Amino acid sequence: MIIKTIAFPRAALIGNPSDGYHGKTIAFVFRNYQAEAELYETPELELWPSKRDHNIFSCMDALSADVQQYGYYASFPLIININNTPTYFMTLKDNEGLIKKFNEFCHAEGIRLEKKNFTIRYSSTIPNRLGLAGSSAIITAAMRAMMEFYHVKLAPAVLANVVLSTERDELGIPAGLQDRVAQAYNTPVFMDFDREYMREHGIGRYEPIEIPAGLNLYVAYRTDLAEGSEVLHSRLREDYESGVPQVVAAMEEWAQLTCRVKTAFERRDFNAVPELLNRNFDLRCEVCPNAVSFKNRQMVELARSVGASAKFTGSGGAIIGTYENEKMYCELVRVLKTEGINVIKPEIVGTGCAR
Repeated sequence: MIIKTIAFPRAALIGNPSDGYHGKTIAFVFRNYQAEAELYETPELELWPSKRDHNIFSCMDALSADVQQYGYYASFPLIININNTPTYFMTLKDNEGLIKKFNEFCHAEGIRLEKKNFTIRYSSTIPNRLGLAGSSAIITAAMRAMMEFYHVKLAPAVLANVVLSTERDELGIPAGLQDRVAQAYNTPVFMDFDREYMREHGIGRYEPIEIPAGLNLYVAYRTDLAEGSEVLHSRLREDYESGVPQVVAAMEEWAQLTCRVKTAFERRDFNAVPELLNRNFDLRCEVCPNAVSFKNRQMVELARSVGASAKFTGSGGAIIGTYENEKMYCELVRVLKTEGINVIKPEIVGTGCAR
């Protein structure tokens, strides 16, 4: 029997990047793209690279174009520190980290795994390294496949923790829980990462919510950008842990913005949302001006020039925002297309839509 499992890209609607700093966020996953894991029983444990994980190219120009679009990727990227900067290197063997972490978790929890082996491979249509949580989607899909194969049941909050642990402990990626929670729950989630609550329970307060149908959302991304979340988080982490007042205050404000958006949803006050989304991005520019590149700023400014709101979906490379009507959406598509920026309407996933 072949087991196939999927996970979707994440869009952080509001509050990011405070999820890694005891803040609050709202995020959802959308089905326009997906990562898929395929697993079946075999005599030996075998890891198959995806179509992205190759080292043969037609020419140097083809290699350069591939790196420009996907970055120095891997099944699960290998990251080492060079002068205290997380740096990607191409490798085909890092999905071993995922399997290692799953095995260690099950042993630690007293979960007995049947003595059998498997072959696992993955594929993904999620635009890579553009702030859409493509790497954690791959890991989440693969975790779900192993859970089904070994008949292991994990609550969504626990699954999110294991996925984060894989990326953080095995791969050295300094990320937060937001992406993994949204992908584990498969529904829009309001997340509160209160320090004391997490210290006591090991998870945050997660509340599945609905994104009101009357709210017009778009996601846009450009494939000529490729910067992973480790670039932003490694800079923020040092300032936050050092107690830099501007950074600490920003985390508090991002959390407040999240609560205000949640209240707006409950009241169906859609007019209040655009300003809050815009403020989320503007605050990031104030706190991390050097972490927002020209092309990222340009993408936001172009979207706002037609009247849409705009902020990052994650660490950069993709944005999310609201638009008033179809006329504005068509103008948004036209203007962003002039700079090679793709625009989609996210098909938001609800509870139980993915295995």
